[in-house]
Amino acid sequence: QVQLVESGGGLVQSGGSLKLACRTSGFAFSFTTMKWVRQAPGKGLEWVASIDYTGESPSYGNAVKGRFTISRDNPKSILYLQMNNLKPEDTAVYFCADSADSIPRGRGTQVTVSS
Repeated sequence: QVQLVESGGGLVQSGGSLKLACRTSGFAFSFTTMKWVRQAPGKGLEWVASIDYTGESPSYGNAVKGRFTISRDNPKSILYLQMNNLKPEDTAVYFCADSADSIPRGRGTQVTVSS
């Protein structure tokens, strides 16, 4: 059974930082390209970042490039997202997912950035 559990969200002031974690099980995480996506209130899913199974080729959406860092711990099957210099427009529910999945499987974690 595939499981992805996001954590680490919260309320932070503009300019602050958060680190999200996604604990996974039930699939071959070490061989899977993973991604983070987010959904702001009243909007659709937005791709945030992806990382291949080696962890050596991250890519980022323009809105977060230079501020967010995606990483992974393959032995522990955990995906991370370090978010720095957060802005109010980063407010959203953040989901991790297999890059091949169009719909995230997890419940996500809420990130709220106050101005």
